[in-house]
Amino acid sequence: MSKAETPSRGLIIAGFLAVYLIWGSTYLGIAFAIETIPPFAMASIRFLLAGSVLFAIAKFNGVPNPTWREWRSTAILGALLLFVANSGLVWAEKHIASGLVALLVAIVPLWMVLFDWMWGGSRPTRAVIIGVIIGFGGIIFLIGPEQIFDKNADTNLVATLVVVMCSVSWSIGSIYSRHATLPKNSTMTTAAEMLSGGVFIGLLALVHGDWGQLDLAEISFKSGASLVYLAVFGSIVAFSAYVWILKVSTPARVATYAYVNPVVALFLGWAFADEEITPRTFVAAGIILGAVFIITVYRNRKPPTQIEIAEKKLEPKLETKSVRSTGPIQVQTAEG
Repeated sequence: MSKAETPSRGLIIAGFLAVYLIWGSTYLGIAFAIETIPPFAMASIRFLLAGSVLFAIAKFNGVPNPTWREWRSTAILGALLLFVANSGLVWAEKHIASGLVALLVAIVPLWMVLFDWMWGGSRPTRAVIIGVIIGFGGIIFLIGPEQIFDKNADTNLVATLVVVMCSVSWSIGSIYSRHATLPKNSTMTTAAEMLSGGVFIGLLALVHGDWGQLDLAEISFKSGASLVYLAVFGSIVAFSAYVWILKVSTPARVATYAYVNPVVALFLGWAFADEEITPRTFVAAGIILGAVFIITVYRNRKPPTQIEIAEKKLEPKLETKSVRSTGPIQVQTAEG
């Protein structure tokens, strides 16, 4: 990217804020939307609407339709990322606080490290392994034995485990996307993924009886507005900003959304939905987000190659001693 094409600092900050604030607010948006809209029907409408808009944008820009093989790959992604991961998350928000859901979703980088390694990727470093162990320790602390056996506990164990399963499915889908045959255009890829996922969730809504329970007259303004917000801002605007900052910033900086979004979600849930933030939640949040920070930082640091190690060892030997002169002292190195 040339200097003339480099976006301004303010524009980059705006892109990050869009990802931080919009994606962080989608958890509260889901909680509001499913107040008067059946959860699976809501999710299906959201992704079918967003997918249709993105598909239309891609076609307007002359992007060709996906091939049969590309449709198959995006359908698999839609099943993993939306049908399993998102629909499970939406169901869970019927039972546990939106901020807690966001905090549990923050463990995705932990699973990503493990599945990437299992898929033939790089072996995690010692620091990353420590981060994974700390992260899972935070999850165990968040749930707690008393939460498991107390029927009146705020944290519903089944819903909590469902969210953990959602994070696993999202991680598998993310790893799969690196190896799958997808459309070259990212907008078309997302559109096909959302359309496929929306259809799958729609079938689930049919089996679950959500479409029969959907009463347009009973939908509140808050739920309806939240659904539109999720489709337009959560699925289109924030995603577009995410794809853009991936191109203009570093992976390590972009990955910071993983530990900023839960903080935003916890605060919004407390401020606008009267969701209680207990001391346990604060401590668990610190443990989990600290683990995600460790993984994010050290995962993006590639270990030095053998050549780099050899050059480092030889570097002192290649330096020459400075000599007295009337001019400035110069030290010549191998790069000189």
